[in-house]
Amino acid sequence: MSSCPFHSLADAPATAPTAAADPGTELAFLDEAHRGTLPVERRAEFEAALAAGLPAPLTSAELTWAGRIAWRNHSRCIGRLHWRSLVVRDCRALSSPDDMAESLREHLRLVQEGESVRSILTVFAPPAQRGGPAPRIWNPQLCGYAGYRQTDGSILGDPANERLTAFACRLGWRPPRQPGAFDLLPWILSGPDGSPQLVPLPSDAVRQVRLRHPRLPWFEDLGLRWYAVPIISGMRFRAAGTDFTAAPFNGWYMGTEIGARNLADPHRYHQLPRIATRLGLDTTDPRSLWKDRALIELNEAVLHSYAADGVKLVDHHTASDEFMRFLAREKELGRAVSARWDWIVPPISGAATAVFHTPLQEFPCTPDFHGQPSPFTAPTAPEVCPR
Repeated sequence: MSSCPFHSLADAPATAPTAAADPGTELAFLDEAHRGTLPVERRAEFEAALAAGLPAPLTSAELTWAGRIAWRNHSRCIGRLHWRSLVVRDCRALSSPDDMAESLREHLRLVQEGESVRSILTVFAPPAQRGGPAPRIWNPQLCGYAGYRQTDGSILGDPANERLTAFACRLGWRPPRQPGAFDLLPWILSGPDGSPQLVPLPSDAVRQVRLRHPRLPWFEDLGLRWYAVPIISGMRFRAAGTDFTAAPFNGWYMGTEIGARNLADPHRYHQLPRIATRLGLDTTDPRSLWKDRALIELNEAVLHSYAADGVKLVDHHTASDEFMRFLAREKELGRAVSARWDWIVPPISGAATAVFHTPLQEFPCTPDFHGQPSPFTAPTAPEVCPR
């Protein structure tokens, strides 16, 4: 499930739920779920629900197939070879923040057990009527670090979470007495009434990895870390014409998502100049390739640290090879693969991977995961979080 689905999926563009659904398109996957053809009686039930704008009457088994096929369909995910391994937790009976929070804590516990990260999708209640109010998870990921705007305008922590951090503070969250660059954020959940509720997250609830380097002893002094598992919680899961607005899912990280994006991007943690300086590189001349060298060392530290801590993570070369196997397998089965080239190709050493040289085409699929409008209905003014 970045990410995969991998965590880069959280950056997918927001799209509004489809107002009307074509039964032939929306229900086609159910033939595969029933290993042949969806029984006539069941199809009539689904078509009636679609026509009335009601939630699809999916059984838990059908929901599991919907989740797995949604992963298989998602055009921005490189990790789809493992789509059949997805575990789907049917929590459609839950819609209150308290019930959701308890289930999310269980999701966290399940995915962090042992060294082998389990791919899990938890599906909460859909809207009672198409387009109606439904539960939401306001955090784009269940795990995330605060971004504190300082009095000088700079951001301490993750700039991507500045708005969420400020909103959490308005709801009553108090950061640690000495805020840092890697303070875990609380959850913000809402039921069908849309009222946000703050859910504190115990510090030991999230497994984190301290970054160190196999050959550079000083690297650990940088104080960098990242959480073990990306759990995407802000996307919309669409299946059988129903939009599930609260459906967190996870896979495992691809190393470059942390080492080449989260910690390296100038608009995120922007660590390349700091690392390059420690390496003694000339950062005034781009021809020195200081960014490239710093990127490689940072990504080596990520791979080394996750392996040393026994946390599953895939390198971008292996992920590329697995995606090529996925393409070949789908071709053998007569299924076209929707894929967006600029999302599939890794952010470093792209030309050294097979996917770089592979033509890819993106087209609409269902079931699938989609971006959705933020639950923030008005801009949140930047502010310094109270201590």
